[in-house]
Amino acid sequence: MNSIYSNKHSRRVKLIFNPASGVAKKSSLQLMDVIKELQAWKFSSEPFLTEADADYGRVISDAIEQGIRMFVVCGGDGTVSAVARAMLGKNAVMGIIPTGTQNNVALSLGIPFEIRSAVELLRTGKGVKIDMGMVICGEKTIPFLEICSVGLFSALFQSGDEIQHGDITKIGDFVKTLTLSNPSKISLLLDSKHEIQDVGHAVLVSNMPYIGRNYRVGADDAYTDGMLDVLFCTDVPKIDLMVSYILKKAELTAAGVPCIKHYKVRNLVIETNPPMPVMIDGIVCKERTVRIGMCRHAVTILTGSKKADTSEKLGDISEIQRK
Repeated sequence: MNSIYSNKHSRRVKLIFNPASGVAKKSSLQLMDVIKELQAWKFSSEPFLTEADADYGRVISDAIEQGIRMFVVCGGDGTVSAVARAMLGKNAVMGIIPTGTQNNVALSLGIPFEIRSAVELLRTGKGVKIDMGMVICGEKTIPFLEICSVGLFSALFQSGDEIQHGDITKIGDFVKTLTLSNPSKISLLLDSKHEIQDVGHAVLVSNMPYIGRNYRVGADDAYTDGMLDVLFCTDVPKIDLMVSYILKKAELTAAGVPCIKHYKVRNLVIETNPPMPVMIDGIVCKERTVRIGMCRHAVTILTGSKKADTSEKLGDISEIQRK
């Protein structure tokens, strides 16, 4: 495979490391392993350890001013997405070393979960210009790399994420939220012309082939096809939906669950009544109406083979029309 970084000369990279991703007690050992492997592949790394209020835009801009054009993100999907937002429109490339819980972005891009193989890919991988979704939520425009979620899954995200990271005390919060949540009247306007209305619990809008617990929802090229996969969960019983989405690993499609409607669109408008919570790659939005479009070829990421072993754990912006 051709690589835009095929030579073996020493190259400066900014290493963005999230010590809270995956299993926290392993973070210090992981950091040492990552730096060691980077050195072996002739990378001179400048580490930045993330914090909850990290200003990734400043980190990226400062590094570019210093002549660094490659950013290696060591963390989970949340960290990868946050850095991707900061890199939007910048002349730079991202490499990913997946150390999170689900690692859907890495899985979608064919990036190995094992540190040594992921670092090797920084030299042998292919730079691909990845699309990003763009959400207008109130007065804000928020890019997303993986998913925009409206409804039940957004409400359950915080407690569910903490449970997956080992905090079982949040099970009560999770069950309470699940029990008290009610469906809303949901209206979808697809590609500015097809309107759909139904009562349901959630809408999932994905830019990647894999979401959630490594569910496949789109084609292998979903992140470069200029389209979004939309899953509309209508009258699925809450418990069935959560069992299907959280406890099993399968394809989350209309074929797998009849009450889940699947669409492919370039843009859409989602309106809920009563209002449902919205989450955009981990960012909370409380607006009743969101408008979603595409940002084509938004960020360059080094990708691998779709057959990579994961068992081990620059372009134009499409206009989003306001309706």
